[in-house]
Amino acid sequence: MAHRNLVWPVPENWTSEQGAAFPVNFFTAYFAYWKAGLLVRSNERPAGSRVLIHAVAGGVGTAAVQIGKILGIEMYGTSSSDDKLARVRELGLQHGINYKQHDYANAIKDLTRGEGVDAVFEMLGGEHVVKSVGCVRDFGRVIVYGAATGETPQLDTRILYAKGASVHGLWLSYLSANRPAHGVLPGSSYQNGSQPSKLHPVIGKVCPARAGGSH
Repeated sequence: MAHRNLVWPVPENWTSEQGAAFPVNFFTAYFAYWKAGLLVRSNERPAGSRVLIHAVAGGVGTAAVQIGKILGIEMYGTSSSDDKLARVRELGLQHGINYKQHDYANAIKDLTRGEGVDAVFEMLGGEHVVKSVGCVRDFGRVIVYGAATGETPQLDTRILYAKGASVHGLWLSYLSANRPAHGVLPGSSYQNGSQPSKLHPVIGKVCPARAGGSH
């Protein structure tokens, strides 16, 4: 039986596919902003708040861009192709970085004039945790919610000292099972002006049930 705080009505104008794609992607993105300390009213956070979103053309990435646009966040995103970045710009991404053409750490340094970002949404693993820490400004936060490369994340905590930076873990399954009271994205988003009508899950591909397998 599902906890009542984890059940929400699907907007009438959404397809079944959009309803299925919404929870994991948008809840993860929402809680990433929450853990980054950016899920507050615009007049309560520093002016010019910035976020770097890895795999910005993916499910969580496109959700983070849509939520960030509503929050008024300046967003930087990495992806493997200019075409993908162009599509995400249509959702509100301001700065796209093709990581096959540019080192994203250097790009962030150049784009922010050496200041860095307030938070990085990191799901690559391996060397990217350390590189992401290098992208944050003083007291910045790296929110880690995956390791898509399959490589063990590398982190020497001594690199955190100079900036007062921090690394936070985010696992939606744990929050859902152990902190169901936090599973209030619809209600909280209404309070912040993020009505579902402003959020639209991006569907990359629809697979027949027989071909979907178990995941």
